[in-house]
Amino acid sequence: MTTAEPASAPRPRRRRGARESLGSVVLGFESIIVFLGGLVVYGLRVLPEGIEPWWGIVGGSVLALLMIVTSGLLRHSWAVVVGWLLQFVVLLGGFLVPTLFVVALIFGGMWAYATIKGAALDARNARLAAPPEPQNGE
Repeated sequence: MTTAEPASAPRPRRRRGARESLGSVVLGFESIIVFLGGLVVYGLRVLPEGIEPWWGIVGGSVLALLMIVTSGLLRHSWAVVVGWLLQFVVLLGGFLVPTLFVVALIFGGMWAYATIKGAALDARNARLAAPPEPQNGE
């Protein structure tokens, strides 16, 4: 038998900002819609001549997976740029299935709100959490 070692205290969770939280929710839900959009591209067989229809499923799956991975990396500012690129790819999908233009408009608007307003909320929260500046005579 080994001696029981004292349990170490669990590592505290990293605080997530508003931009990271809101952005991950948007990308998470959008990944579901994008995967279903890939199934629509496959089912309607709208890919150009010479490209097998099953590439629609592959494209939708890869894009959905990229969104999920990006949502986990939003603590980095470069991941926000990747999120914007993913929004642009969804917009391009509208040339194959016009309904994806509506998806790009809705989720692109939510992504813009999440990144712009989330960053403003994070800046405000940082100002409020900072120690007060000394007054005259202090």
